[in-house]
Amino acid sequence: MSDVLVQKNSQKYIDLENEHGAHNYHPLPVVLEKGEGVYVWDVEGKRYFDFLSAYSAVNQGHSHPKIIEALIAQAQTLALTSRAFYNNVLGPYERYVTEYFGFDKVLPMNTGAEAVETAIKLCRKWAYEKKGIAENEAVIVVCKGNFHGRTTTIISFSDDDNARDNFGPYTSGFISIPYDDISALEEVAKQKNVIGFLVEPIQGEAGVYTPSEDFMAKAQAVCHANGMLFIADEVQTGIARTGSLLAVCGNCSCENTCEKQATYTKPDILILGKALSGGAYPVSAVLADDHVMEVIKPGQHGSTFGGNPIAAKVAIAALDVVTEEHLIQNARRLGNIFREEINRIISKTDLIVKVRGKGLLNAIIINDTPESDTAWNLCVQLKENGLLAKPTHGNIIRLAPPLVITQEQMMECVAIIEKTIMEFKK
Repeated sequence: MSDVLVQKNSQKYIDLENEHGAHNYHPLPVVLEKGEGVYVWDVEGKRYFDFLSAYSAVNQGHSHPKIIEALIAQAQTLALTSRAFYNNVLGPYERYVTEYFGFDKVLPMNTGAEAVETAIKLCRKWAYEKKGIAENEAVIVVCKGNFHGRTTTIISFSDDDNARDNFGPYTSGFISIPYDDISALEEVAKQKNVIGFLVEPIQGEAGVYTPSEDFMAKAQAVCHANGMLFIADEVQTGIARTGSLLAVCGNCSCENTCEKQATYTKPDILILGKALSGGAYPVSAVLADDHVMEVIKPGQHGSTFGGNPIAAKVAIAALDVVTEEHLIQNARRLGNIFREEINRIISKTDLIVKVRGKGLLNAIIINDTPESDTAWNLCVQLKENGLLAKPTHGNIIRLAPPLVITQEQMMECVAIIEKTIMEFKK
């Protein structure tokens, strides 16, 4: 097939999206039709390494057979009942996921943003009913540079102007402090109506900002000393991505499951999504112990699809894969190798100034301004060389392959990245 025909074939699908879809994304110019493991293929049959993993939703790799088998089998049996009735899948899933992560209760939802909204509601209701805060006066602390989703409430405490501008009026009840700043948290925690701290253990969308190693533990201590709930948004960082089951596990040495080592900082509310489904189906969850979760009563929160049988079976399979295929250890080991290799490349060029991250959630910082198109153009060239990644915040490229990647595949990807960087011209 000629290059002209190839371009026209891809362009056909791009044109369809541009003509008939809302322009709320700016994708790289590649049209994908198949995925397997760490690879995806475009409509012309070209194979790429996926180094975005659908923002960590496909930690277990594309179309993992165990997860897909669970989805198909349950879809052919019973797909949806709503929560108007019991079903024979939800209870076993709820027991499985609460035992897996070490909490009393789970509130199942569908998407990460829904789960964040759920956690906000749960924290507020707990404050009014358990802490005695006057109704409508509760305040939750968040961090500058946060990304918790794009609902109206969430963008109300975002400082991303592009996501926020012209969507007001905004929801009140939030205070924003600098990320990784315990002194700032201690100061706002003194205010009577401050009732929770909502935080990403690593700020992924902001450019994979990794805080001080003791930030989570100190933040939890401040929260508990002041009668606040410590709320961890692990939608992107959870499920083995950082080389631990959860990013709040810190630098643990756990093997397959979380052993609650001394490095672990238990949230009062844990928010999960993305890889909870292995990328096969929308699944999210909010976990908490009884003293928090018991404030939610029938009719006060829910979702038609939340906790449906397909989602429950898919989530069980997705978590089984994490354990059975040792994805925690793989992310930990290969993440260290990856950063060593990128630092080696950095020593040979002035195009890249830094690599940062944890496990297999990493970012490289381009030696240019956030307003430049250098990172975008570099990602386009990476695509031409067979690797898919995407800029986040201008001059930062996030690099997050599926956790099933092998060392041999990783080194092949490092070679692609090195070739692209060394040959790149601004």
